[in-house]
Amino acid sequence: MNHQEPAAPILGGGGFLRIRLDLSYDGGPFSGWAVQPGLLTIQGSLEAALELILRRPLRVTVAGRTDAGVHARGQVVHLDLRPEEWETLARGREVDPAVALLRRLRGALSRVLGVNSGAIEVHEAAVAPEGFDARFSALWRRYSYRIADGPELWDPVLRHLTLWHKNHVEVELLNEGAATLLGLRDFRAFCKPREGSTTLRDLQRFEFSRGSDGIIDVTVQADAFCHNMVRALIGSALRVGERLEEPQWLSERLAAGVRDAKSVLAAPHPLILEEVAYPSDGELLARAELTRALRE
Repeated sequence: MNHQEPAAPILGGGGFLRIRLDLSYDGGPFSGWAVQPGLLTIQGSLEAALELILRRPLRVTVAGRTDAGVHARGQVVHLDLRPEEWETLARGREVDPAVALLRRLRGALSRVLGVNSGAIEVHEAAVAPEGFDARFSALWRRYSYRIADGPELWDPVLRHLTLWHKNHVEVELLNEGAATLLGLRDFRAFCKPREGSTTLRDLQRFEFSRGSDGIIDVTVQADAFCHNMVRALIGSALRVGERLEEPQWLSERLAAGVRDAKSVLAAPHPLILEEVAYPSDGELLARAELTRALRE
């Protein structure tokens, strides 16, 4: 991001400026994204750091809430500030407010996180284009996952980012089963529905590949994900990869819409939110309005 030319402020609803933050985090120390009383969460830590800087409570809106133990390299949030708050971030110095916010956030996050300092890093801050909504303007989210299927592949150095799976799985069978789930479908069988929320999702990519190191890399991409959906998809697919089920079993479960004893969630620690994609600036508002209508 070029900080030499500060973005022109765009006043949103109520005269506020919408600010976009791009961040990454190690989900290991946290009880997930969302604020929970008495628990360390990513949202709670970020909002506490912002409150230290701005001297008032704030709420951030996130592109995709992650479960406890899940990491992110490409998370996006937005928050709304008063124009004077944005302009005074530099505290009278000739510094772009975005640069000043990044510097001050690093210090505030270190204070909030204590022994977990460095577990959250905000990489970019900017005034968002008109119509931007971190959650509803997104086109898709992409996750990665790593599987070591056999003790000979278990690397203690990378154990915090890799599923140690005891049994060998066949990548061809994994992909054959995964392909049957692609498209706009009701994923009730592969998620924990939230009251009042739809379980319709457009699954765009669900792919397995074995690297030269023997590790299986998983890519999962959709317009959005229901609660636990990625972990449920991978956990179920592993049954196919082990030949415990036939590849069509995944689509049969999807059609039945049933969760049962075979609905096993893959462990959260190898799961990483890699990227959130957005349309061009001129299409952000239309995308947000369309997404809101679909979710409702």
